[in-house]
Amino acid sequence: MGRSFEDMVVGTTTEIGKHTFTREEIVEFAEKFDPQPFHLDEAAAAESPFRGLVASGWHTCSVMMGMLVRNALAGSTSMGSPGIDEIRWLKPVRVGDTITMMNAVLDKRVSASKPDRGLVSTEWQGINQHGETVITVRSKGMFGLRNPGAVS
Repeated sequence: MGRSFEDMVVGTTTEIGKHTFTREEIVEFAEKFDPQPFHLDEAAAAESPFRGLVASGWHTCSVMMGMLVRNALAGSTSMGSPGIDEIRWLKPVRVGDTITMMNAVLDKRVSASKPDRGLVSTEWQGINQHGETVITVRSKGMFGLRNPGAVS
């Protein structure tokens, strides 16, 4: 068994992975899911407030989710999530940017109604190669307990 509720330590921050955004993937994602001109076309993007092609915020979220699942949740007792509490797109993600994803455990508690699982509150941060935070996401995840009843 991989990571379970008991392994989540409040106050810890873990690097989950890195991803470099290419022009091709920014445009491909935008064509399918967020076809705004500043995600699709360099000329239109140059005339936008961004002054250049940028990734959709949803693209950034999707990349971060993929890293989280592959690099942190695979093999864990994850039972999904009741939802996202907050997303903040703080700076644009541009062609060639490499984003490092960090995940901090903010709080956790065992479920009162289902004591075989717990709720873990986290904050994801995406940090670009310049050390700038470009995105934050606050969410909760449900994780099974390795030893239900032994943790309160």
